[in-house]
Amino acid sequence: MPWGQNKMRRRFAGSVGYGLVAVAMLALPLAGCNTLNFASPSTFGGTAPAAVADLPDAGSYTSDTALAAARDHFRDNDFGYSAALYKKVVELSPKNPEGYVGLGASYDRLGRFDLSDRVYASLFALSGGTAQYFNNVGYSYLLRGNLTAALTNFRKAQKLDPDNVVVANNIQILSSATGPAHA
Repeated sequence: MPWGQNKMRRRFAGSVGYGLVAVAMLALPLAGCNTLNFASPSTFGGTAPAAVADLPDAGSYTSDTALAAARDHFRDNDFGYSAALYKKVVELSPKNPEGYVGLGASYDRLGRFDLSDRVYASLFALSGGTAQYFNNVGYSYLLRGNLTAALTNFRKAQKLDPDNVVVANNIQILSSATGPAHA
C-alpha cells in the first residue's frame, strides 16, 4: 500500500541519524535477492508492472539522505518509493554502484524489467561483472520466469564468489521451484 504524503514526511523526518548505515550498505544490495516474495505481482512473470512513486520535496535530498531513505523503503517493501529514491542517488552520485544496485532491484520488484535492464547495463559499465551484479541480474531473470538465464547468472556469481550464501540460496530457490534439473 502506498504511503500517504504526511506519513512519508514523518518517516523521512525521523530518518536523519542512522547508526547502522555501514551494516545496511553491505547487506541491503543483496538482501532483496535472497528470498522470493510469492505475493509480489512480478514474481515469475505475474501481473502488470507497478509505478515508481513521485517524491515530494525531491530537491531537498542529498545523496546520503536519499540512500538511507531508499534502503528503508526497500526493506519495508515500498518499492515505488525505493526506486524513486535510488534514482535520486544515481542522479546525485552517478559513480555510486549501490545506487544502481538498489535502483535495479527496486525496478525488478515493481516488474519494470525494461528499466532494470538499463540500470544493470549502467552498473556493468560502472563496476564490471561482479558476483553481486550477476546475482542481481539472475534474480531479475528469476522474477521474469526466465529460469535458464537466472541459473546462468547465478552460476557466474557463484564462480566469482563460491562462498556467497546469498548466491547459494538463490540457486537453492531455483532448484526448489523447478526441481533438480535446473540446479
